[in-house]
Amino acid sequence: MKDRNPLMKVVQSITGRIRKIFGRNIATVIFSVLFLYMLLSAVFYMSSGHIESYQVTSGPLSMNETYTGLAIREESIVRCDTGGYVVYYAREGDKINANGAVYGLSATKNPEVTTRLTQEELSKVRDSLLSFSRTFDPGRFSSTYSFKYQLEGSILQYSGVTGKPFKEKESEEEEEGTEGEEDSRQTKNSVTIGNQTICKAAVDGIIRYSKDGYEGVTLDNVSSDDFDQNGYRETDLKHDGPVKAGEEIYTIVTDERWSLLIPLSEKQAVKLQDRATIRVKFLKDDMTQSGDFSIIKIDGAKYGKLDFNKGLVRYATDRFLDIELVTNTVTGLKIPLTSIVTKDFYTIPSTFANEDPETGEETFLVQIKDENGQSATKVVSPIVYATVTNPKKTLTARGEDPEKPTYTYYVDKNVFSEGDALIMEGSKQKYIVGETAPLEGVYCINQGYAVFRRIDILDQNEEYAIVSRYTNYGLVRYDHIVKDASRVKEEDILY
Repeated sequence: MKDRNPLMKVVQSITGRIRKIFGRNIATVIFSVLFLYMLLSAVFYMSSGHIESYQVTSGPLSMNETYTGLAIREESIVRCDTGGYVVYYAREGDKINANGAVYGLSATKNPEVTTRLTQEELSKVRDSLLSFSRTFDPGRFSSTYSFKYQLEGSILQYSGVTGKPFKEKESEEEEEGTEGEEDSRQTKNSVTIGNQTICKAAVDGIIRYSKDGYEGVTLDNVSSDDFDQNGYRETDLKHDGPVKAGEEIYTIVTDERWSLLIPLSEKQAVKLQDRATIRVKFLKDDMTQSGDFSIIKIDGAKYGKLDFNKGLVRYATDRFLDIELVTNTVTGLKIPLTSIVTKDFYTIPSTFANEDPETGEETFLVQIKDENGQSATKVVSPIVYATVTNPKKTLTARGEDPEKPTYTYYVDKNVFSEGDALIMEGSKQKYIVGETAPLEGVYCINQGYAVFRRIDILDQNEEYAIVSRYTNYGLVRYDHIVKDASRVKEEDILY
């Protein structure tokens, strides 16, 4: 007995330690189990193959090609008739009517022009200031000067100095004015108030305060050298100091019709040769408009000519414009070709289908055997994945109906068994299930397992396909699908 006491003491000691660990500290046990589970999960994840997913996007099949075009427009440079210090009244890039104020000339740097505005006109000035302050961008501080010119020109218009057609003087007395009236002398394209001569535009047009040497370039004399942007130089026509009579002072674009010329490779020319009109996206502001398209030759090379009759006011200050020709017009949902699979479905004539009056779903009568072995029917309501028009005449319980179209329904093979007999309601006619046809689709994995979704391909290239976004039991934007469908089977649990 004495010999067994030491052994019993060892057993009791070990048992006490186990009870102390597992009996009194259950948190340690739970943590150990969780740690072991995480460790095994990590090992299985690292050793198993990964299924890559793809998020369905929306857009065209490929990006449209971009070009840099040369703008050809009708424009001319205007020179000042007299000298003096210049004050600008027209905003660069804005359209101005004939007889509108463009600039003023005075003998001193600070011209004296006295005008009086009504409360309504002052309110318009305040609204213009408020609108400009709300949209002001510090990164484009130069717009402040353009707005200043525009505001000063508006004030002149409100005061009646500009904006009215020129009227020739009828008598010497009218030209001399009356006593007490402010000294004001008017010629056809200018009016003098105080010590300043306000110079007006002779024709309608768009004002530019620069020149680049392309003002005389037309579609008849343009050359391939004109497309070289490395040698392009633009000269600012604004003056801080006095100008002399005859100096260039601004450029005016006098026609809303304009053209854009783009160089084409042989491949691009072949692709575009049958186009008469093309939708153009201007990358400067992402605006789009359609233009008449033709291909011309300049110095033996092919160029695309885009003719527009509007939109020039947005690009009158640009000689070279980056554009995108919107030729890829087929849009939809973009998926990889590797995601596409085919699946066989039972094909069933629509004449054997009935409509559930409560749900509106398609139902079929399937012939079965009841518990007593007698013939009976049961109603089955499957998902119809596709409906295809059948050119054959419709066969009904009363015979053929030539006015009613017939369809073929595509039904999942899991719903019926080969050899099942479908009964036409109100008739003894039967259809034996067995014929199949494939549908294209992808495996959607939004819920963690592979589910077949039907697709209708609109366009494709070597890598991707554009599918319709309006397919029954199809895809929607941002769905996640299996990128390589060859590695997955339907209903596989992926995560």
